[in-house]
Amino acid sequence: MSESKTHYRKVYKSDHLGVADLEDFKEEGNDLIFTIVQVKQEYEKSVAGRKGNFNIAYFKEDIKPLVLNATNSKIVKSFAKGSSFVEDWKNITIQLYIDATVKMKGEVVGGVRISPRQPKVKKTTFIKEMFEKAKNANATIDKIKKSYLVSTEIEAEYKTYLEDGAGK
Repeated sequence: MSESKTHYRKVYKSDHLGVADLEDFKEEGNDLIFTIVQVKQEYEKSVAGRKGNFNIAYFKEDIKPLVLNATNSKIVKSFAKGSSFVEDWKNITIQLYIDATVKMKGEVVGGVRISPRQPKVKKTTFIKEMFEKAKNANATIDKIKKSYLVSTEIEAEYKTYLEDGAGK
């Protein structure tokens, strides 16, 4: 049985994602792939005991927001079709990692980085149990295919379901 250990940085409470948080995720076996829901420019925000203006990424998953430094911002920009506008930085899947070589004030402290290779998003398979919800949302088969894998059999069954008025 392995003993649970606590990272020394845990004592320094932070409202933003840091190395200690990622180490916890890694220890739990997570692959550190997350989806940015939006990036906000926040002014006079306190981060790591320092007030300033920051670009802060908020995630779909239940994790702390990430303060985007210049390096990470350039990577997110590249995933947003080169848009420099944070309002365009939505629904972007990223993979985080710990870079042990990150320096702050000349000292190597380690930091959170976004991988320059965007992870491929795996689509969920569209199944019969989803028909009613999709119909209620007026989802066409083309719209469904943008978010789900749809077999030819399920596509035909869904079309029949719609034509029969709830598959009766």
